[in-house]
Amino acid sequence: MGQSKKYIFVTGGVLSGVGKGITAASMGAVLQAKGINVSIQKCDPYLNVDAGLLNPAEHGECFVTKDGAETDLDLGHYERFLDLELTQKNATLSGKLLSNLIADERAGKFGGKTVQLVPHLTGAIQDAIELAADGSDVHIVEIGGTVGDYEGLSFVEAIREFAGRVGRENCLYVHVVYVPFIGTSKEFKTKPAQNALNELRGFGIVPDCVVVRTDDPAPAGVAKKIAMFSGVSEDAVIMLHNAKTVFQIPLIIADSGVLNVLNKFTGNDTTPDLKKWQDIMLAQSTVRERDVTVGLVAKYMDNEDTYISVLEALKSAAWHTEVNLEIKWINAETASDTDFDSVDALLVPGGFGERGVPGKIAAADYALRTGKPYLGLCLGLQVAVIAAARRGGLADAHSAEFDKATEHDVVYIMAGQEGKESTGGTLRLGDYDAVLRDGSKAATAYGATEVVERHRHRYEVNQKFVQEIEQGGLVISGTSPDGKLVEFVESPEHPYFVATQAHPELKSRPNRAHPLFVGVLRAASKR
Repeated sequence: MGQSKKYIFVTGGVLSGVGKGITAASMGAVLQAKGINVSIQKCDPYLNVDAGLLNPAEHGECFVTKDGAETDLDLGHYERFLDLELTQKNATLSGKLLSNLIADERAGKFGGKTVQLVPHLTGAIQDAIELAADGSDVHIVEIGGTVGDYEGLSFVEAIREFAGRVGRENCLYVHVVYVPFIGTSKEFKTKPAQNALNELRGFGIVPDCVVVRTDDPAPAGVAKKIAMFSGVSEDAVIMLHNAKTVFQIPLIIADSGVLNVLNKFTGNDTTPDLKKWQDIMLAQSTVRERDVTVGLVAKYMDNEDTYISVLEALKSAAWHTEVNLEIKWINAETASDTDFDSVDALLVPGGFGERGVPGKIAAADYALRTGKPYLGLCLGLQVAVIAAARRGGLADAHSAEFDKATEHDVVYIMAGQEGKESTGGTLRLGDYDAVLRDGSKAATAYGATEVVERHRHRYEVNQKFVQEIEQGGLVISGTSPDGKLVEFVESPEHPYFVATQAHPELKSRPNRAHPLFVGVLRAASKR
């Protein structure tokens, strides 16, 4: 590579959810496979300050970085593909930039100048991009939404201007478009993609590469037509139909004309070492001798993105333990023993709000009664503690989050969190240390007694009720270093009943399964 830092901007057209995040992460993976130091960033035009208060049913999971940023789920894709631990600087939302600009204006930092979207907001966007790019050779920036959205205009203008700041030769513009197949006429229609490309050019950006998303493989004529209307060469148009797995995308990109575009752009024509991705594909396609069905006890039943990191962590653990994984969705609002009987293991993920909590408590109680393997994550730990306390003699044991009148609040609000229940950015967020009891199931799974996991919670286990919780079948197997916060609980006599207040799914990688997920699948496969 040359000395100048390179920037790749990934935009989208036609519709949202077209795959910009996977495309950006996959291009980064190919560059890494060439030995290039890559960084990545998501710029979202939403007026939210962060993703912490966004509805997960609409936007998918809230991904948490090691330093406590509540971000869009695309940062999870970035971390899994690039094996990086990202930070607050890798997630940029309009609301945060605007609030900073307004604060600076109120503090008199503009010296009486008129504060405008151009140049002040566009300049702030560019500053955020340069900050996130620090320390890398190539920085990839995904612009959320679709080109033409009103709220996104400042971001499109900012990345257009950015070429003037760093040199057009140091900027690569990638536009991701969607081409639908019309069943009645039996043909792919490129007109929406043509319009999306025209719109991008109307804002002064001519793409260097076009990624064409289709549901099914499209004929070569589609690429030819897109090339003609986009103004890019045909070998810089990549046709990307739905793959069996997103982890195939780096291999597809490396096998397309886009590799030549990346080689020319970076000045690095090293053949990418893609063995990691080939191994992942082999692991995914191999049929194993053992089948394991995991019951995911959840309240959002119509949007898998709400639990995307949990699902990916389960898949990675299945490849590692060499089992065929089936995930059965169990509606927490209607869950019963019949549902629990039909699976080999139960997993209760994190969540907020009272809806579905009785079903999640029932799942934990069932696992304690029957010896069925159980993994609880965040809320999954809290409902396990409630179930155990009720089994230990406290019939009305509950969480103060769901029953403020209970006298036996075995889960209660953390000190300093009172009154902040509906506010953003105030949870216990990011990496925290935990000390595990030597010889515990958790310590055995990790192979260590000191671990670091990411958190996102406001309530904690009330250690005043430890005796009743233990009588119900659970012991505290991990705490914060000062012993004040319960981080892990487990059932000593159980084949595998482990729950953590953390979100270990956020640190799982496709080629490095998380030990807690491996543990529950191993226990399930033995049944």
